[in-house]
Amino acid sequence: MKTKQMTNKSLLTKTLEKVWGYKRFKPNQLEVVNNILQRQNTVVILPTGGGKSLCYQLPAILSSGMAVVVSPLIALMKSQVDFLQAKGVKAAFFNSTLTRKQAAATKAAIHARELKILYIAPETLNGEEMIEWLTQIDISFIAVDEAHCISDWGHDFRPEYRNLKKTIQALGAPPVLALTATATPQVQQDMARNLGLQDYKLVIASFDRPNLQYAVTSKEDSYRKLVELATKGEAPTGIIYCHSRKKVEEIAVFLQHNKIKAAPYHAGLDTKTRAKNQEDFLYNRVNVITATIAFGMGIDKPDINFIIHYDVPRSLENYYQETGRAGRDGRKATCTLFYDESDITKFEKFYTQKTVAERRKLQALLDWVKYYLKTGICRRKQILYYFGEEYPGDCNNCDNCTNKRPQFEGKELAEHLLFTVKATGQKRGEEYIIAVLRGIKQAQIINNEHNLLPTFGQKKTHSISWGSVLYQLLICGYISKDVLDNAVIKLTAKGKAFLAKPHSVALYEELSYHEGESTDLPVLDRELLAKLHDLRASEAKKKGIRETLIFSDNMLERMATAYPTALAKLNA
Repeated sequence: MKTKQMTNKSLLTKTLEKVWGYKRFKPNQLEVVNNILQRQNTVVILPTGGGKSLCYQLPAILSSGMAVVVSPLIALMKSQVDFLQAKGVKAAFFNSTLTRKQAAATKAAIHARELKILYIAPETLNGEEMIEWLTQIDISFIAVDEAHCISDWGHDFRPEYRNLKKTIQALGAPPVLALTATATPQVQQDMARNLGLQDYKLVIASFDRPNLQYAVTSKEDSYRKLVELATKGEAPTGIIYCHSRKKVEEIAVFLQHNKIKAAPYHAGLDTKTRAKNQEDFLYNRVNVITATIAFGMGIDKPDINFIIHYDVPRSLENYYQETGRAGRDGRKATCTLFYDESDITKFEKFYTQKTVAERRKLQALLDWVKYYLKTGICRRKQILYYFGEEYPGDCNNCDNCTNKRPQFEGKELAEHLLFTVKATGQKRGEEYIIAVLRGIKQAQIINNEHNLLPTFGQKKTHSISWGSVLYQLLICGYISKDVLDNAVIKLTAKGKAFLAKPHSVALYEELSYHEGESTDLPVLDRELLAKLHDLRASEAKKKGIRETLIFSDNMLERMATAYPTALAKLNA
């Protein structure tokens, strides 16, 4: 048995070097490849840059039959098929971009059993005609890429992924490999359940990306900050994410005016322009891409050294996924999130149009983002906790660690909250616990007589919200949230010990990002500034008044930096 394992490993290593040019596997890859070769269902969580594609490409090459790779990413399909074909591997993709002639040629190759790997969009695979075609083929296994899309708790839910379970059964239930870079424990369970994986192995790499530096800043003087971040260090290369297409284009133009090679990317651009801008970025003809979340998935560019979120993301999964596109070469990279309370308000207003169930789910995801923004705990510790991973100590590589955040004595607040968790039977979720502490007379609370608890409507001795207290006690290990049991809050051993013998607990104040108006803006377009000074002097002479009564020097510098195109934007 030992000799056989060594032979297999030798064959795998030789194939790895021959096709990919690598002499050793990245962490977890060999385990995943062996699982698939042994026809074992496997759920894989590997970070961006962890080598997920190799986990299905290599066993596909060595297995008999054809592997089917389900992916929603057209750009990824094409780039991977081009790579495999260049290495002599028979691979093809089937999606909406194919002409009728190309689709017929691909079907003929499938029918002739010529392919080792077929990339296909989920909605195409779920079609009756495609299922009928593929039932005639020996399928070695099915790889479901971006498998988090199957969970409505995930950050990119796609309904067509829910039909894959039925399709897999129709194709004879071959082994399934489900892969993603981001999945909370709850999403991991959803992935396995919704794909019908009764017996599977779970392979999870650490979510920690130690070379990424996390920071949050206000949107005050945002354009000045954009220029500073986009020109910092040697060969700055990055992505700036925005929610709206209008803002994407506006920032791209602004950066171009400031001598920064930038290009926009969003779904509203024509296909040719999008493809050109993406290619220019990949080949370093452009240093910065300003984009909606339409950009990035499946993009393999290792030297991205900064990511900026100009708008607050909808969830921490979104944020982690998008920041994970930086630092894939292992070098230091910065991840900066611009915060404005109005971003949160816009989401919450939009969520009021959803059903009650949808609204609760979306609000729960947004609440994690709000706590991340406003809590002084190490950013890395918060992110890793969200994905079910404990981080000991502080990272000393985020703004919360490098800047001193105000703390206060939270013993009494902790005692009230933990007592309430215990007194309500450790069977309630976050909303219920907080409602009791706030003294909200809900029917369920009254029926359970929890309005009679001594902590019902307990007056806080501090200004932070009960939600923030609960969140901090979660991160610090006093309570846990059971994702498999309706997100019920329960006491941990540490929480029980605290109630038995209360002790000092340091909690963080809620952070404030109001910075005041900056007066030290860098002058980036000196030629324009000189013209503005001349124009101001001319107008002042005509009117017989002092120049600064027209515009202050600071305002001229702002104009030379931000290029306002309307009066309303002068104070933006």
